This record gives sequence, structure tokens and C-alpha cells, in this order.
Amino acid sequence: MSDFSSPTDAEEFPLLSTINDPADLRPLSVDQLKILAEELRIFLVESVSRTGGHLAAGLGVVELTIALHYVFNTPKDRLVWDVGHQAYPHKILTARRHRMHKMRQKDGLSGFPKRSESPYDTFGVGHSSTSISAALGMSLAAKLKGERRDVIAVIGDGALGGGMAFEALNHAGPLDPDLLVILNDNDMSISPPVGAISGHLARLLSGRFYTSMREGSKTALRTLPHLRELVGRWEEHMKGMLMPSTLFEELGFNYIGPIDGHDLDALVSTLRNMKNMRGPRFLHIVTRKGRGYKPAEGQPTAFHGVTPFDAKTGVMLKKSHAKSYTDIFGEWLCDAAAGDERLLGITPAMCEGSGMVEFSKRFPTRYFDVGIAEQHAVTLAAGMACEGMKPVVAIYSTFLQRAYDQLVHDVCLQNLDVTFAVDRAGLVGADGATHAGSYDISFGRPLPNLVIMAPADENECRRMLQTAYLHPGPALVRYPRGSGPGLPVTPQLETLPFGKGEIRRHGQHVALLAFGSRVTPALEVGAHLNATVANMRFIKPLDADLILDLASQHQLLVTLEEHAVAGGAGSAISELLAEHGVLIRCLHLGLPDCCQEQAAHEEQLCACGLDAAGILALVTAEMAEMDLPLPPAALPVDTGGQGGF
Repeated sequence: MSDFSSPTDAEEFPLLSTINDPADLRPLSVDQLKILAEELRIFLVESVSRTGGHLAAGLGVVELTIALHYVFNTPKDRLVWDVGHQAYPHKILTARRHRMHKMRQKDGLSGFPKRSESPYDTFGVGHSSTSISAALGMSLAAKLKGERRDVIAVIGDGALGGGMAFEALNHAGPLDPDLLVILNDNDMSISPPVGAISGHLARLLSGRFYTSMREGSKTALRTLPHLRELVGRWEEHMKGMLMPSTLFEELGFNYIGPIDGHDLDALVSTLRNMKNMRGPRFLHIVTRKGRGYKPAEGQPTAFHGVTPFDAKTGVMLKKSHAKSYTDIFGEWLCDAAAGDERLLGITPAMCEGSGMVEFSKRFPTRYFDVGIAEQHAVTLAAGMACEGMKPVVAIYSTFLQRAYDQLVHDVCLQNLDVTFAVDRAGLVGADGATHAGSYDISFGRPLPNLVIMAPADENECRRMLQTAYLHPGPALVRYPRGSGPGLPVTPQLETLPFGKGEIRRHGQHVALLAFGSRVTPALEVGAHLNATVANMRFIKPLDADLILDLASQHQLLVTLEEHAVAGGAGSAISELLAEHGVLIRCLHLGLPDCCQEQAAHEEQLCACGLDAAGILALVTAEMAEMDLPLPPAALPVDTGGQGGF
């Protein structure tokens, strides 16, 4: 690979610099496309090395992305990516190359396909296994409107394991839609070795001769059902001898592949042939994550999502050494498992992200990675709990949304002993709206038997996890992405007083009732305003005695949470006050009723008024409106636009 230079340097990227949209691709020869693929791969490494983001997946689909935009008339032809980690090459080729320096930054490009960003982003994604359903919907809508267009869904072998993908495949076949599903198999988990023979067979089976013979046979044999059945069986047996087509053929798809997803000659010719076919088609390609960049090829997991790094060496430039909440969970999980053989760890394909690597090594028989199958993860845990085990489900807040019915029906209604370690609760910075954990309190609070907690610091997180684990019923601990205030963590497996909060600071007139990550800024604001600050700890059950006591001694209650206001912890407090007939002014501060787009976490908090400066301004304004006395320290403070003061 050549030396890396500025990703805007036309001398370094002579062909790529001429591609401003996919129409510029189509006059090129396939040999030119191969040169373009090399330039695109270098550009991708260059740009992501500066901004951070998802890298390995995009490197693996460079040739596929070029071939799709080359053969199909996008955006008229709809291209739907699954999950979206692999979409950076797509963005580069669709008029966004000059904005890649703002990837995943405030007012910049989203890290995922986003409909409002480009007409080439036909469906917004971020969660997995949605592409086939969305593409099928587009295909059926076009058919109903009498519009002729191709619709292509690109899905990875991991996402194909999600139940929703199979639901869509099962539904699609009998409807006979004009739909092309491309399986990007980048782990060779279900494919045989790929070589010249299988590539030749794929081109042959997608060619006009085979297709016309296949369709002609169907027409000729319509009046001879018994013979038609015999010939159909013969066809399937012959194809089954050559390739793993049986499953997809039985679902009604014409299966082609597997072919080398880095062979542009094979990709272009096969896609051209499949474009001329009608009905549901399934193309199986094999690719390699991190292709063309040695550090990513050697460590595809490490280079899945990266911070800025040295493009020449692959060494990450910025890596915080602070212990994260994810680290705290991973350590607690191992310590708790060492003392209780009933503890089982479950993750829906997020071993590294959820901090379970060490647990998986130390307790391999008690570790269950279920793949991208959140619904199954929760009900699996429910079944284990029925047999006296104590499962711990490690899951991101945004992904727990996908298993809500299972949380309701299979766990909470049966009051089963399942612990939920809910990571990435709250805003998540550069990953933006699709990955924000904004709603778990709102959808968890109404559920019977479910305990919900939020830690203010690292040590409290460890104690909450132990409290949740020992609770004989469903319990959920929500903690944010990244690190906390940096408090020391005790090694003992200690618990917290169940359902009880604590006063962290005594003051006058105003009480700040803070949940989880907002306790630290609440203490800053409390010191500035001489306000009382309570670390509430428990969202369900609420500490009713503490809340009623604070209401009796203050004129204003302010609730603080890194969560949607609607249905959140503040709403729970208002409900409790109304239930007890307590009339007091309340100010509920949380996430506004809109999607928080990608930006640095601090920028997102500032935009929501949830950093210390924003909280101070909002509380001060409320106090002024109520004619509450403001201490001298509460006079306007110039924060320089930063979160503190």
C-alpha cells in the first residue's frame, strides 16, 4: 500500500477525485474500477484515521460498493445497507467525499446511512437485520405503484442470523418481488472455499442461457405437473451438489454463489446478469473484513470501530486509560461468578463492547453469545432462571428496545430472576441517535416487578450490580458509555440499601434530585446555588420518604436525568407527589423530545442543557421566576461555552 497523504489530494487520488456521484463511475472500464478500488481503500483509511469511526467493515466492501453503484442506477434503484457499519465507501462515492473529515462530528456526516443526509441513503439504519424487510417493502410498494426499479438489500452473515431477517426472507419468497438480497459473508462461517470454479458456476447460473432455460422449462411444464415436479427436483439436486443453495431456494429465492467479493470482474458480470433476472434473488459473496489494510486484516475486531490512529502503523493515537463503566461491569461479573456457580453471562454479539472478554475466557461454559438476537437473549435468560440459574444479560440500552416484548412477557410478568446490565444508557456521542439509550426508563417503569437503578460513580455501579444480582426478581442497572468521575472501587461485593437514595449536599430553597450520570454536575450546581443535592440511585422503586421530605423543606424540586423527560424518572417523581397530594413547583430536566444527532458527548449534553452550565442557567431562571433568593455565587457566570464554570 502506498504512503498516505491528504485525502483531498487529487494527485494521490487521481481517479477517485473525479467521482462526484455514481453516474461518474459508469463510463469507466472494469480495469479502471480496480484502480478506483485501491484509491478508495487508501482514502478510507486516511479519513477514518483522522476522525475515528467504523473501518474494517467498510474496507471489506469496497469492491462490492463500487460494483453496485456501477451496475445499478442508484438512487432510482434502491440500495439498502444493513446495520450501516460498512457504509463509508458508499458515502464517499455518493457526493460526500469532501465531508468525510466531519464524519460522526457535530453538524457533520452520520456514521450510518441516514435518509435526511442523502437521496442515496434510502433507509436509515444502525440496528441490524432490518435491510431485507425494508427492501421488500420498497419492492412491493414500487410494484403496487407500477414503477420499475431494482431493490437491493446488503446484509452480513452476522445480521442474517437475526430473526427479523429470516422473517423477511420467509415472507418474500411467495410474493415473487423483484428483490436482490446480497449476503456479505465476511467470516466464511457458512460458505465453502471460494475459487475459480465456484465463481465460474455463479456466472454461469446467473447467465441468460441458464435463466431462459429455467423459465422456459417452467412454462412448458405448466400442463405436466408430475413431470414439472420431477424436473424441479432434479434442478435443485444438481445445484445442491455444487453450492449451499438449498435453504434459500426453499424460501423461494434463486440462489447464486458464493463468489469472491473482492473480484470486480466476477462481481460486475454476476450483478449484471442478476439485474436482468426477475423475482427474488440471493447472491452470496465472500469478503474479508479489513481487506487491503494489514493492521485491520490482522485485527478486524479491534479495527471495527476505532479512535483516530496513525494510518501508517495502525497505532491508536487517543485511548483513554480511565476505567470505564463497561470495565467495572466486566470485573464485577468475573468476581460474582467466582463466588456463585449459578451466574451465567449472556450477550447478543457484544462480547467486547459489553466488557465480557475476560468472563468468556475464565468461564467459557457459563458464557453465551447468542449472536445478533436480542429477543432470544432475553427469553433464553428467562428459561435459565426458571431452572434456578441466575443469568446476567449484558446489553446496550438501544438494543434492549428490540427485546421489549420479551422483557415484558417472558421476564417481568413471570417475576423471573434476571439481571440486566444495560450499557450505553443516555447519550452516546459520535454514534448519534440510532445508538442513544434514551428510553429504557420510560419503557421499563411500567413493568411489574422490575427494579431500575442508575449509578452516580464507578463504585456505586459495582454495588448496584451486586444489589441487582441478589434481588430475587428482574433488576436493571443502567450506566453510561465511557468513564465516571474516577472514584476508587472497592474490591468487595457490597450491596446498597434497597430502594434508598442519599443526600449528598444540604442547601436551601432548591433540591436537585439527580439520577445516575447527572449527580456530578448536580453537585457543581448545588455548590453554586447553595441547593440541596440528592443522589436518587433508584428509579423503581423510588425513595418515597426522601422525596416527600425534600418536598416539605424546599420550594423547588429539580429532577436531572440523562434520559427522555417523557415517562422518565422526573415523571415518576411527579406521579408520586400527585399520589400523596403534594403541591410543589417541579422542573424536569432531561433529553428533549427530539433526536440528538452525532456530536461529542459533551456537545450533546450542552445542547440539551444537561451540562453543569446548562443546568445552572435553567435552574437560575426558574428561581428568578419564582422570586427565590439567589446567592451571590449564582450571578451570571461566563462559562466560555464549556460545560463547567
